Amino acid sequence: MSAVIDAARVMVCDDSSVIRGAITRMLEADPGIRVVAKAANGQQAIEALQRMAIDVVVLDIEMPVMDGMQALPLLLRIDPGVRVVMASTLTTRGADIAMRALRLGAADYLPKPSSTGLTPDDRFQRELLEKVKGLSRLRRRGRPATGAFPLRPPPLLPARLLAIGSSTGGPQALFTLVQGLGRQIEVPVILTQHMPPTFTPILADHITRLEGMPCAEARDGEALEKGRIYLAPGDRHLVIEGRPGSLRARLTTDPPENFCRPSVDPMLRSATLACDGRVLVAMLTGMGQDGLIGTRHVIDAGGGAVAQDEASSVVWGMPGAIAQAGLCHAVLPLPAIAGKLREMLRGARA
Repeated sequence: MSAVIDAARVMVCDDSSVIRGAITRMLEADPGIRVVAKAANGQQAIEALQRMAIDVVVLDIEMPVMDGMQALPLLLRIDPGVRVVMASTLTTRGADIAMRALRLGAADYLPKPSSTGLTPDDRFQRELLEKVKGLSRLRRRGRPATGAFPLRPPPLLPARLLAIGSSTGGPQALFTLVQGLGRQIEVPVILTQHMPPTFTPILADHITRLEGMPCAEARDGEALEKGRIYLAPGDRHLVIEGRPGSLRARLTTDPPENFCRPSVDPMLRSATLACDGRVLVAMLTGMGQDGLIGTRHVIDAGGGAVAQDEASSVVWGMPGAIAQAGLCHAVLPLPAIAGKLREMLRGARA
């Protein structure tokens, strides 16, 4: 009985009855999720949210009567705590709309598959379930307390590079982190976010629009400059070559690591070698353990690491892995991470 009471309450909103049915079946295959409402357009979604308690809305973008972008602010006005996942197509336009939705208050996005004939173990279903359950937990504020982990003292050497890893829930977390970091820090910033190729240039553009540090997809062979963010392009690993003060980006099609390309691990391993260990890692929300091995390389070489805490993460896989391995100098709520990173960069130089 308690499992039913505690189940995430979800509404699926899509104008296609086939898509609504497919997503509903995927969600209800998990006993921790109940689909309590289905809607064919944004207006129906608004009416449903006015009638019942809903934790997460999976919201299509293109629909008749009222589309997802029109419905989003109205849903958040009715219930500011509801978590909205935008379901977008794998197109440049779909990616741009999804990123705009995140900046307007959507909690996450989900690239829609081109086919509805999905098997139960399909990657889309795994991502859907992870995001819905994680966002439901945050919505209900039944947040697990982050345990006590052995924290390391501040690194002795100043960092020459800030490296960020993120996955599930990452875009929204990145917006918060980048705004907190401000317009200038004294090192280059490299970033791997698990994301399809269509989405990464759009993510870079939206990060730049935050009016903090400029962000762009890394180009093969380009020199890294301080105060700029270099994003791994979708389907390419970003690795770092050179030496401190003369770093270059390299893009590779080496095999996926941790089932991912781009992957955080090769970025961190290569950065450790190029910077003689003088790397500061920020590990944000994401499922899996990508970045664990790379962070261990950084720490063993004298670098530093900060992880997002469990309470503020959509999925505490990647940050939890390095925290539980005892590799962190701090484990913090998302809003506190930028300040800690700036403090560590300044403190090491002092």
